[in-house]
Amino acid sequence: MIRRDVIIIGAGAAGLFCAAQAGARDRDVEVLDHAKKVGRKILMSGGGRCNFTNMYTSPENFLCDNPHFCKSALSRYTQWDFISLVAEHGIAYHEKTLGQLFCDDSAKDIVDLLLNECNKAGVTITTRCEILKVEKIESGYSLSTSNGDYECESLVIATGGLSMPKLGATPFGYKIAQQFGLNVLATRAALVPFTLHDKDKEALAELSGIAVDVYASCNDTTFKEAMLFTHRGLSGPAMLQISSYWEAGDTLSINMLPNEDALSFINSARSETPDVLLATCLTKVFPKRMVQCFIEYQGWRNVPIKQLSHSECEALANVLENWQVKPNGTEGYRTAEVTIGGVDTNELSSKTMMAKNVEGLYFIGEVVDVTGWLGGFNFQWAWSSGWAAGQVV
Repeated sequence: MIRRDVIIIGAGAAGLFCAAQAGARDRDVEVLDHAKKVGRKILMSGGGRCNFTNMYTSPENFLCDNPHFCKSALSRYTQWDFISLVAEHGIAYHEKTLGQLFCDDSAKDIVDLLLNECNKAGVTITTRCEILKVEKIESGYSLSTSNGDYECESLVIATGGLSMPKLGATPFGYKIAQQFGLNVLATRAALVPFTLHDKDKEALAELSGIAVDVYASCNDTTFKEAMLFTHRGLSGPAMLQISSYWEAGDTLSINMLPNEDALSFINSARSETPDVLLATCLTKVFPKRMVQCFIEYQGWRNVPIKQLSHSECEALANVLENWQVKPNGTEGYRTAEVTIGGVDTNELSSKTMMAKNVEGLYFIGEVVDVTGWLGGFNFQWAWSSGWAAGQVV
């Protein structure tokens, strides 16, 4: 029987950061994980460079059934606190766009930072450890594992969501929450590409690899970023972002001409270059391959632009700035970056992340119903929620 002050299940961003914080308070901490190595999701994030936070992090960048829940943790351990830690470890980084910070070299730098902080705080990390049973006992919790039995005073669940099962994602954290009577909100894949119905997919398949800047809107939310056509559907930052707000059956509104008024653009072309073909006109603002495909897909007449009627021009403009797309679905957890839903925040203390009705049981990171936008926000939630629990476990 191994006795610890704190056991953390999950050696990802939130779990390792929480462990380092608790260990720094002289708590005897052990992190258990079923994977062969720690931080696998960190290592592949941001194209291997880890978008570790965002300079513009605020509560507005998160989805949660209780939008106020994340405010406490985010305000007490901010993006600037983690940026300072990154600098302290001598990790070179850069801003890409919209406040997104990436390692210059490799995501391994962030994993090394976490492991160094854990090592400095005397944290024990055990991998290839399967949790077989968790029970509440008088002095805290008992765990039966493939590596033997444990007891601890505080138990932290940092097992993440269902995203990317090939990296080891499981519903373990939700099952523990339910075992102890906590409500778990329905989950779904988020920050995920869309798939299209066969007819649209076949018509647009030849555009795979083409990216254009768009406004993507759904359910009163809009993002302006790039949209990428794929052989299965639509991806790119704009689609990943809006996927968090989309639900099955919803229609997306896509403005493919975000920087100008579509009808004004067409009317200007009619007056300035009336004899130019529609295709030639549109290639001023879109890739040639995309223009040719959309002319066929939408049934537009590729004639000198002066020959288009006013109603044709209006219909054309409407598609350019209000293309209605009804996805077939998403690519699901297989490629989703995060999971929406999870442990109901109404069950947790926003200050400590402890279950209100279960002494000594904590939930941090993605397993909780707090989901950030694309761009480093989910890592910041891992740091902030891990820090909050780490101060008290």
